[in-house]
Amino acid sequence: MYRIATHESLNFLGKKSRQLGLSNEEWIEKKVANLETDVFFNGDEMQLKLHKIIATLPEKQRLVFNMRYFEEMKYEKMSKILETSSGGLKASYHLAVKKIKNKINE
Repeated sequence: MYRIATHESLNFLGKKSRQLGLSNEEWIEKKVANLETDVFFNGDEMQLKLHKIIATLPEKQRLVFNMRYFEEMKYEKMSKILETSSGGLKASYHLAVKKIKNKINE
C-alpha cells in the first residue's frame, strides 16, 4: 500500500510540474517558498529552514530522508517500497544528512 502511495505521489508531482511547465525541482521550490505564508505550517524558524533544505535535495535522497527521519521507517521496508537495495538507501540517507548538516552550518 505504501509503495502505491509513494509512486502515485511521485506521478502527481511529475504531472503537476509538467502542467505548469516547470521541472519537479522548480515546482517543489515554489511550494517551499509558500511555507512561510501557509496557515497550516506552524513551525519555528529552524523547522522552516530544515524543510527548505530538504526540498533542495535530489528526489531519491529527499524520499529516503523523509521516510527514515520523519516516519522512522526501516531500510528493509523502504527497499521494498522503492524497489532498491538497503545499502543504496543507507548511502542516500547518509548523503542527505551530510548535505543538510552542511547547509545548516552555512
